[in-house]
Amino acid sequence: MHYERHGQGPTVVLIHGLFGDRDNLAGLGRALDAQGYDVIRVDLRNHGQSPHQDSMTFAEMAEDLEQLRQQLNIPRFAIVGHSLGGKVAMTYSQAYPQRVSALVVADIAPVAYERRHDTILATLASIEPAALPSRKAAQQQLADAGIDAGTALFLTKNLKPRAEGGYRWQLNLDAINANYPNIIAGLPEQAPFTGPVRFIKGEHSEYLQAAHQAEVVRRFPKAEARVIAGTGHWLHAEKPQLFNRQVIQFLNAHLTGSDDSHDPAAVL
Repeated sequence: MHYERHGQGPTVVLIHGLFGDRDNLAGLGRALDAQGYDVIRVDLRNHGQSPHQDSMTFAEMAEDLEQLRQQLNIPRFAIVGHSLGGKVAMTYSQAYPQRVSALVVADIAPVAYERRHDTILATLASIEPAALPSRKAAQQQLADAGIDAGTALFLTKNLKPRAEGGYRWQLNLDAINANYPNIIAGLPEQAPFTGPVRFIKGEHSEYLQAAHQAEVVRRFPKAEARVIAGTGHWLHAEKPQLFNRQVIQFLNAHLTGSDDSHDPAAVL
């Protein structure tokens, strides 16, 4: 599992979402570093610079994280995961509860979702990266398929220049496409994680809903929730200062003993 590490203090692992990489939560990483945390930003398998694998279940990705913990000899850490990274973080927390000091889940629930990335997957597969003159050409193909400019820019960050010209996909698109049913599935059945958990929802996002509350509480009986107004699924990018504050206040309360009572955000 490829990672970048910086800072000193209690350890926090940051896990990105689908089609992303370790840089997606770099802003949060810098904020945590400034607050006195040891920050580890990881690439999930088939993303970033982590190895490409044919299989991609939540259990396997959680085991990747456990192998990294053992490699780095870290007794316990907190985890912050967004979207797919949140599902991996939840799976790991239930599988290895003694290793997790606190958990923050950004805009995802531990439930199965309907397919919603088929246009993206099909369009990415249709792009021939070696023949691209620029990333903008790929962004135009995505726009022609009806994909918004912000998402197109995010996706094409995975195009890396080749020495001989053109580009290559850093993502393992074939594996992601083949494993998409695993990615949108509910979490594996495991004992509840009874440690501290904060779910952070984007106000306008449909990924985390009141209908999911029963399943959230069943798996995470001490869960609390916050909503960041005026944001969607990409809440950490849309209002990074508010998102970072929500994470830092929660971790401070449970890892350093700082008082979290001044947090003004709404509680679900």
